[in-house]
Amino acid sequence: MNYSERMKLLRTGHHDSQQKTASILGIALRTYQYYERGQREPTVSVIIALAELYGVSADYLLGMSDDPRRDL
Repeated sequence: MNYSERMKLLRTGHHDSQQKTASILGIALRTYQYYERGQREPTVSVIIALAELYGVSADYLLGMSDDPRRDL
C-alpha cells in the first residue's frame, strides 16, 4: 500500500473529510486531494503532521511498514 492509499485509509477511518484534514494541516483542499490521488508527493512537514494527527509512524504512512506504531 502506498502513501496515497494510507492517507485515505487513515482519514476515512477517523471519519474526517478531505476539507477538515487539509484545514488541520494548513494546506489547500486541492493540494490534499492531489496527495490522496498520488498526483503529488507530500512534503516532509505534511508527512510528519499526518503521522502525528493519526498517531502512526511516518514509515507506516509512507507504506514502508505495515506496523502503524509510532514507537518502534
